Amino acid sequence: MSISTLIKTIQDIMRKDVGVDGDAQRISQIVWLLFLKIFDDKEQEWKLTIKGYKSPLQTRFQWSNWAANPEGITGEELIDFVNNELFPALKKLSTIAGISPHGRVVGSVFEDAYNYMKSGTLLRQVINTIQIDVDFNSSSDRHIFNEIYEKILADLQSAGNAGEYYTPRSVTQFMVDIINPKLGETLLDPACGTGGFLTSAIEHLKQQVKTPSDKEILQQSISGVEKKPLPHMLALTNMMLHGIDVPTNINHDNTLSRPLKDYGPRDRVDIVLTNPPFGGMEEDGIENNFPKKYQTRETADLFMALIMHRLKHDTGRAAVVLPDGFLFGEGVKTTLKKELLTEFNLNTVVRLPKGVFSPYTNINTNILFFEKGGPTKQVWFFEHPYPEGYKSYSRSKPLLIQEFDLEKKWWNKRKETECAWKVPVKEIEAKNFNLDVKNPHVVAVNHRDPDELMKEYEEISKQLMAARDALKRELIDALEGR
Repeated sequence: MSISTLIKTIQDIMRKDVGVDGDAQRISQIVWLLFLKIFDDKEQEWKLTIKGYKSPLQTRFQWSNWAANPEGITGEELIDFVNNELFPALKKLSTIAGISPHGRVVGSVFEDAYNYMKSGTLLRQVINTIQIDVDFNSSSDRHIFNEIYEKILADLQSAGNAGEYYTPRSVTQFMVDIINPKLGETLLDPACGTGGFLTSAIEHLKQQVKTPSDKEILQQSISGVEKKPLPHMLALTNMMLHGIDVPTNINHDNTLSRPLKDYGPRDRVDIVLTNPPFGGMEEDGIENNFPKKYQTRETADLFMALIMHRLKHDTGRAAVVLPDGFLFGEGVKTTLKKELLTEFNLNTVVRLPKGVFSPYTNINTNILFFEKGGPTKQVWFFEHPYPEGYKSYSRSKPLLIQEFDLEKKWWNKRKETECAWKVPVKEIEAKNFNLDVKNPHVVAVNHRDPDELMKEYEEISKQLMAARDALKRELIDALEGR
């Protein structure tokens, strides 16, 4: 069965269920079922590879004992078991003292999970479809799981609320390639969503893993935080699909809810890669976790203050997606930009064109690359061009990773081109730290004053009327033989 057919089959079954309302609930339902299937398949592997491994789940709550048999419990009995026994047991796992890391992960996934399905018969059909068609311990089916996951993410994007969208794979991969994390460096995404930056970093770091201890170092060095339940559940599943078997460093929390002063030297990291939420407002009181100079309810500004604070003094570096509004904004944004240029080296701003996040937003976005240890002497800007023939990006014509070859070839040579230019920091300071610098190599179109254009239009219209009248007279004279 193809991936699209498998997902469509599951969704079609769920659409018959009166309890499941809309794509977001269907996706949430699919994800917790897939997670338990993945976890069960992984447990079969751990029993062989981890000496003395003991499941954190009671035998009757393990997928292989209640779900794997296609002729197993169904109907009201299944719904009663899932709602009144399975879910309460799994939700408690994260609160049990001394529970294993594996158990904490399961508890974290089910902390805010919910069974939306009302029909046990339909739920059994969904379970059987998942059980029969995919085996995570098969190398070919493991690849299928990744494809299923990508399909789920695409569906989630379609179902997302306004202002909620996920970073395109090409952008996350480009940022990771440029930052070039090394094994042993600590890496954080404080607003990790479904884990796109973290999985790109994991794939990059896997090339450096040579021994079992290297794998352990990789697992411990990757961390993320996500406050919304569904993306967090997806992030944990995503980590497991990419070889992080026990993703205990992916926390379900709001990064901004902890006072900034509480983050000490031990909380600092080598690398931050993120696309923080922007355009939104934080709940009342969150801004009080920050010093007065940073206090605002604009989410992206608070995240920038946090990122700058949490980078290590000697090795800290970051790549952050931010909207144009941060570049030209004032108030707290000016305070942040002043510190960014005095205490960090803001080496590059990659200006992305409209449509990169289409259809979720048309806001112009930028990638800021900076490292601890300023001050900045000059800022390079690189304006990413559309491919030939494109006027915008779209779902059917997304930004591809190959397009970033332009930036990669330019990165170490740093010469001015039609896409790249540098601006001395004194020039930026003189403009009150406005980083919204336009490409000087693009010929500006002077649209002029509307009143002036109207007068010019009226004068041209008069001339056209006079020319038409003169031509008309000439034709009449010619016809009359004058």
